Amino acid sequence: MALTEKLSLLPTQPGVYIMKNRDDQIIYIGKAVSLKNRVRSYFNQSGQKHPKVKAMVQHIADFEYIITDSELEALILECNLIKKHRPKYNILLKDDKHYPYLKITLQEDFPRIIICREVKKDGGKYFGPYTNTSAVYETLRIIKKIFPLRQCRNTKLMKNKPCLNYHIKQCSAPCGGHISKEEYREIIKQVILFLEGRQEQVIKDLQKEMVLASENLQFEKAAILRDKIKAIEKVVEKQKMINAALEDQDVIAFAKDNHTACVQTFFIRGGKLIGREHFLLNGTDDIEDSEILTAFIKQFYMNQDFVPRQILLQHEIDEVKIIESWLHSKRGQKVYIKVPKKGEKHQLVDLVAKNAEEALKELKFKVQATKEKEKRKIEGWEGLRERLHLDLLTRIEAYDVSNVQGAYTVASMVVFTEGEFQKSHYRRFKIKTISGQNDVAAIYEVISRRFKRGLQTQADDEKQDESFASFPDLILIDGGKGQVHSAQKALAELGIIIPVCGMVKNEKHQTRGLLIHDQELILPTHNETFKLITRIQDEAHRFAISYQQTLHKKGTFSSILDEIPGIGPKRRQALLSHFKSITEIKEASIETLQNAPQMNQKSAQQVYNYFRRGN
Repeated sequence: MALTEKLSLLPTQPGVYIMKNRDDQIIYIGKAVSLKNRVRSYFNQSGQKHPKVKAMVQHIADFEYIITDSELEALILECNLIKKHRPKYNILLKDDKHYPYLKITLQEDFPRIIICREVKKDGGKYFGPYTNTSAVYETLRIIKKIFPLRQCRNTKLMKNKPCLNYHIKQCSAPCGGHISKEEYREIIKQVILFLEGRQEQVIKDLQKEMVLASENLQFEKAAILRDKIKAIEKVVEKQKMINAALEDQDVIAFAKDNHTACVQTFFIRGGKLIGREHFLLNGTDDIEDSEILTAFIKQFYMNQDFVPRQILLQHEIDEVKIIESWLHSKRGQKVYIKVPKKGEKHQLVDLVAKNAEEALKELKFKVQATKEKEKRKIEGWEGLRERLHLDLLTRIEAYDVSNVQGAYTVASMVVFTEGEFQKSHYRRFKIKTISGQNDVAAIYEVISRRFKRGLQTQADDEKQDESFASFPDLILIDGGKGQVHSAQKALAELGIIIPVCGMVKNEKHQTRGLLIHDQELILPTHNETFKLITRIQDEAHRFAISYQQTLHKKGTFSSILDEIPGIGPKRRQALLSHFKSITEIKEASIETLQNAPQMNQKSAQQVYNYFRRGN
């Protein structure tokens, strides 16, 4: 059906319209009180259009629409569809799906609090999004310290012995039947209040509980509650008092340049600033301030469970009444959107706007720094390709050998593709065919094993391991002529032709250049190719050392455990996994040892006695 014919059939009811291009891709989503009037306005030649709208109209090849019962329904549907399809010509909250959230798994009998990056309709309660990831982890750390929530992923919660978290008072052990669902839900209510910024209410509830515990002569419980109250009070002390009216507010302002808007939001709960976040909006070129704020509010509050009573804005927005109605339906109470013109609230909005400007400056600086870093990375990569006269350089593999006085010999393979480390392709090798310190023989074994495995993997289409199936354009060996020749020999025996270079060091074990065709190429330290080789050499060495230390530690650890009567392979492995060091086992109580996997009272007593046999 032609566009003109579809336009003539448009209804006058409210709804959402979806614009598509010639490739049937959605390029814009909007809502309308009257679909007929709104959609036809895009194709009205006499009307004045924004440059961005003119550009979009040129690409419209088709459109669809969905009729709704009200403008409010149209608004909600528009928000959902924009979030799902992220059309090119809509103003979009940049990468909002990547911002972390804190989620309380209310759909579970004994809910947990976890970090996630996607909001789902799964019965959980979400807080966020947060742009500062470190702040999310700090908040989670504080909550785990104060509230004894379960942290395990045991969905069935079988009746097990409580884990260590229970014994250090950081879990109420629902798996062991130590707390009822009702009691646990009360703790969850306090966590929700805490995340909503209502710490004073949490303190009041805990104080009542503490007094009751004291009256019942439960002094240990009262002391624990007292410590929790002090911890929450420390959090409250860090929060700045904004107003004496003890209001719940979100204060929103933004700064923009030609392509991006940075929106700053202050979260005020009970008159105190509990946090702030900034968000980036794409597609704001030459867009009116009111439209930018409108787009942000729709997308931001779409994922918010908690909506404050008052939202203070820098500028007036479009459709303020319908947005207030939508937020009212989410909150369950009246929500007021205001643009203060004077007084303390106006000053507060100005403060948020200044913070938005600073955040935008910082963003520009980071973008410029990233561009410079990318430029230097390309310069180093291309410099290496040109020096080695390679037609193609997309993948580098670097190898290093490490041992402890000839024992625990291992090798590392690190992979570098087009300027970035590909850690999922890293591989570690435990040397099997030699004893003692012989790096030349070790390199021969590693290169032989790696490329034999690669040839086998390439031949097996069904079970391809990309890290082995993909062959490099260049191999770098941490070593001199002996190691390089050894690698070349292993490749020649397999009929594989790949250039091999050594990464040579000075007497201080610092990178100084490359070994190419038995000739050393010494590079100046300021050269980007030199810096690239240094990064690769350091990474290969780090990866080899970390593996060698792990084997050495486990070997020492295991040899000591071998001497303890009654500790067989299964218990030995369980102790190796559960404890971080011999010191931890030495200092562990019988009860702690008994709670480790595979252990019982008798075996715990044997381990405990073994480490105290000389005392």
